[in-house]
Amino acid sequence: MGKTVVITGSLDTKGQEFSFLRELIQKQGLETLMVDFGVMGEPAFAPDITRQEVAKAGGGDLSTLSSGGHKDEAMQIMAAGLAVVVRRLFDQGRLDGIIGMGGGGGTSLSTMAMRTLPVGVPKVMVSTLGGGDVSAYVGTRDITFMPSIVDVAGFNRISRAIYINAAGAIAGMVKMDVSQVEEEKPLVAASMFGNTTLAVDRARSVLEARGYEVLVFHATGTGGRTMEGLIADGHVAASLDITTTELADEVCGGVLSAGPERCLAASRHGIPAVLVPGCVDMANFWAMDTMPEKYKSRKLYQWNPNITLLRTNIEENKRIGEMIAAAANAASAPVAILIPLQGVSQLDSPGGAFWDPQADQACFEAIKSNLRPGIPVIEMNNNVNDSEFADRAAQTLLDMLKK
Repeated sequence: MGKTVVITGSLDTKGQEFSFLRELIQKQGLETLMVDFGVMGEPAFAPDITRQEVAKAGGGDLSTLSSGGHKDEAMQIMAAGLAVVVRRLFDQGRLDGIIGMGGGGGTSLSTMAMRTLPVGVPKVMVSTLGGGDVSAYVGTRDITFMPSIVDVAGFNRISRAIYINAAGAIAGMVKMDVSQVEEEKPLVAASMFGNTTLAVDRARSVLEARGYEVLVFHATGTGGRTMEGLIADGHVAASLDITTTELADEVCGGVLSAGPERCLAASRHGIPAVLVPGCVDMANFWAMDTMPEKYKSRKLYQWNPNITLLRTNIEENKRIGEMIAAAANAASAPVAILIPLQGVSQLDSPGGAFWDPQADQACFEAIKSNLRPGIPVIEMNNNVNDSEFADRAAQTLLDMLKK
């Protein structure tokens, strides 16, 4: 049997468009499975998986949803059902790629289903929302958004070109030959920021020399969430979390927070982890004139015209240290904490713009005083970017992996 593309959409309002898309994909020599999640009018053609099946998978009854009186409930049930159906198709080996088309509602439903699929499975969303901020729809998955330019409603010279390109995109992704991919190595996730680049690059070279493949994630909120998502999905053998700066944004209300559960994925999934309070001296905000009033009298650093860094204070560092300790305490696999006594970032070094030993010490003491017995704490008289510190972080992780 050939490869199969799953198509998701509402066949009562966009049947003609999906019929055209399906035909284009089939002409590329691929099988298709059309999943209909419309609830109002009759489908324009018979789908492979009906809206009744989708509603049932979501725990609802289509007959009560099609009246239109409870659109919010209908959306929730069909979204939940579509997610179940799509994941089931993948688990059954009947989904090699997925494509959806729609406006706000269709985008929400289709991408919720796409987010149930592992990274690497081709996912294309043709959407009226493409080109805007689609982070809520993408989450931590590799969903390719294609702006529909005009509404997904009928045919014209613009929409026809978009549908053709969309079919070509998903067909090309699914048909891509990966037989030449080299033998896979165990994966290590590492977090990095501009202010810890030297440390992570050095540690990465040590790990790669020992046969590991290192995935480096930029600690920008999205980067941290993506890293933790891949860990939770079971792709990663160990975590080198040198740059936990997103906790500073969470505590201070910065723009690059990854949420309050940052650092917990490795503990919950049971993989070895090294935790470092890297770049916790800084919380990120946009341009200087956007800084919250309460921070304007604090120590600030204009990293570039669009990013302003706030130097975290003693109380904020104490809270960050408590969060790092809590993450380590939850570990079911080996975990260790490395502390750089000469600064947690490039800016936080003797003579640097953010050098503040008292604030750093508040974080370090909070880590140690809240940590459960048995978790190693390695204090080094180095800056986080010193080669000795990076080597020790990498070797500590390697020693855990041996065990």
